Amino acid sequence: MNKRIKSIALVSLSLSYGVFSCQNNGTDKVEQPELGSRSVNVIEIEGLQFKDLNRNGELDAYEDWRLSAEERSADLTARLSTEQKVGLMLISTTQLENDAMFGRGQAGKPVTSNFNENDNVSEVNFFTRKPLPVPMMSSAGTTKDVTEFYKRSFILRANTAVDTLAKWANNLQALCEEDDFGIPATIASNPRNHISIDASIGLTMGRTAFTAFPGELGLAAMRDFDMVREFADISRQEWRAVGINKGYMYMADLATEPRWQRIEGTFGEDAELSAKVMREIVLGFQGVSLGSGSVALTTKHFPGGGSGEGGQDPHFDWGKREVYPGGMFDNNIIPFKAAIDAGTSAIMPYYSLPSGTEYEEVGFAYNKRILQEILRGELGFKGIINSDTGPIEMMPWGVEDLSIIERYKKALEAGVNLFSGTADPTLLIETIHTYPELMPLIDESVQKILAEKFRLGLFENPYVDEAEASKIVGNEVFQKAADEALRKSIVLLRNEKEALPIKARTKVYFETYMQSRDGSPSNVYQPENNSWDVDFVGTAEEADVVLLWLIPKAPSLFQSQGDPLHVNLSNNGVDLDYLKKLTEKPTVLVVNYTNPWAIDELYTGGEENIPAVLATFGNTPEAILDVVSGKFTPGGKMPFSTPVNDEAAQNQKSDVPGYLEGAGYEFFKFDEGLTSF
Repeated sequence: MNKRIKSIALVSLSLSYGVFSCQNNGTDKVEQPELGSRSVNVIEIEGLQFKDLNRNGELDAYEDWRLSAEERSADLTARLSTEQKVGLMLISTTQLENDAMFGRGQAGKPVTSNFNENDNVSEVNFFTRKPLPVPMMSSAGTTKDVTEFYKRSFILRANTAVDTLAKWANNLQALCEEDDFGIPATIASNPRNHISIDASIGLTMGRTAFTAFPGELGLAAMRDFDMVREFADISRQEWRAVGINKGYMYMADLATEPRWQRIEGTFGEDAELSAKVMREIVLGFQGVSLGSGSVALTTKHFPGGGSGEGGQDPHFDWGKREVYPGGMFDNNIIPFKAAIDAGTSAIMPYYSLPSGTEYEEVGFAYNKRILQEILRGELGFKGIINSDTGPIEMMPWGVEDLSIIERYKKALEAGVNLFSGTADPTLLIETIHTYPELMPLIDESVQKILAEKFRLGLFENPYVDEAEASKIVGNEVFQKAADEALRKSIVLLRNEKEALPIKARTKVYFETYMQSRDGSPSNVYQPENNSWDVDFVGTAEEADVVLLWLIPKAPSLFQSQGDPLHVNLSNNGVDLDYLKKLTEKPTVLVVNYTNPWAIDELYTGGEENIPAVLATFGNTPEAILDVVSGKFTPGGKMPFSTPVNDEAAQNQKSDVPGYLEGAGYEFFKFDEGLTSF
């Protein structure tokens, strides 16, 4: 029996959906919010308390939490210098002391909660390794970033201990509070709550201390939208516990091009399914409206990056074109509309440019009609437009001939409010001095950015309880919910000859096959505590049944050289000769799908020795064993179609879902999945 496990909010974050905010928001009810400060005084007026953030001894409008976010942000914007405004319009990576990102210390030194005070300046494009037009400061020393560059938005990529993250976040907020106007920091992160295969900077964090749910495709495969919201709510609580208050996520892009290397971060190929998942994700992280317990989301990559030419990605020149041979441009918009209707705080346009459409062939961050007519106009989005990392210096597709100053101008006029990737404000300041008529756009952007901070309650209390953080993140109750989600996300695709559930006392050889970067392809599962009524053996020769968890491994996105992409096994880290020998024994095949792999080279649907096939999307051996042993009844459904072979993938239309490609394309179908043995 699949028992529903409800998560509970812990003491420090016992908040309900849509009731995060203590702000008045125009109602007559006034409720004193909890204030947190390290250096500024508190003013008391008529029994209510307010922080004197600019230290003038008076209650200014932006300090008055009884006013709306719009009123407060307008007041503060009017007080800022051009340099301070520009600082607010940049978001870039920040690092902890000794942090080489992803928790790896520098030269063996431990990552600490202190600041990294070194600038990171490069003359070479991080992705293409080609020279940059001007040197780019991708991150600055923290104190310099805050006090000289006036930055207040940061991307946290460190994967380290929970208490270290919480202490660092408090240290950063204290530094911001000491500076002019006491403007708090927005701390953003990529996803931290998934089991992912391609854990790369800018994509996902991979394994962390945070509660581990299936990957994004697995959330879609569950077809349990209540649990999707529960996932988001749990993640929200964990993030706010350590001081992370903004998510650079999730991807509303559709997985219509099976070769694209970012499909693992999507919710599949179907626009309506992706829209339903996006809605619950936004409501779970943000609530009905942003408040003091919310994590503000940046939905990406508008208007969809899943139909790139040849499956290539626009981090690179050879992948800059988004193509629509099936005429389905509008289909890509559907999940974004759902996110906007649910209230997503920000939208990120992708690097790519529309090819063969009515729109200007420039990157979406420069594309005024896309951002103004569609995003602002048709969809009614009023939040922050946040560029992806580096379209000005590194991926200026369609505007390569413009100077940096001219690129900033074009992107501002298109509607970008927040620029990601560079820490140095010098050239954006120069742009404004060169084109003073842009100042109204600057003020509008700053007001949007500040309004988000006000709604998140950061001006009242940006600090976290460091002792509570470790109790909240990864706690047992949360992990029980995640464990259920892991099992619900598994899809049973074939079960011939009643191969499943595996019979009691069967001798099982369980191998996980993945070609890892260190060259070790496999490991054999030998549990310390065997809670399944089967006998695990150490070799396939000893086994009655081989349980093969096949994890194809495409080249990492950032290893791309522009070579053709494939979805067959032999081009994605699989030794077919080895596996064919392994599957001479009766085999239960479990395939982990980060892309719609074509498995015809190993299994054609009629192989005598592979009677059972399952799909995972980031999971654990224990969850798989619970399903194949019958302890948990499978119920997942495929979030995309898989092609019959690699040739079919090469010939499909990049913007068309697999289930619309026509007869003969699909091997496993979208929405396919058995719900009983």
